Amino acid sequence: MPYINLQTTSKVTDEKANAVKSALGKAISIIPGKSENWLMVKIEDGQSMWFRGDASADTAFVSVSVFGTLSDSAADKMTAEICDILGKELGIAPDRIYVRYSEHDKWGWNGGNF
Repeated sequence: MPYINLQTTSKVTDEKANAVKSALGKAISIIPGKSENWLMVKIEDGQSMWFRGDASADTAFVSVSVFGTLSDSAADKMTAEICDILGKELGIAPDRIYVRYSEHDKWGWNGGNF
């Protein structure tokens, strides 16, 4: 039950959104027990964002929420992959990307909780 929310200054076309979504769908398997079958992705493009007080280059904030726990190793690999995906698909430099991880022990779906 992972959820990835991407907020970016970039304008993301439908084609690029699908490419990012597909790449994140493959990348989520870096986290043991997670798969695209349960992944929800939200892309919020065209956001006003400043990084280090500067808005002159595209920027992204990515929030990755998972049910259960996440090892440091998996988080390191996932961050590298997210930065690679956003660089390749949206042209965002890795030093303009923050990635935040949230672990949850309660997660609801289909009228109940896991």
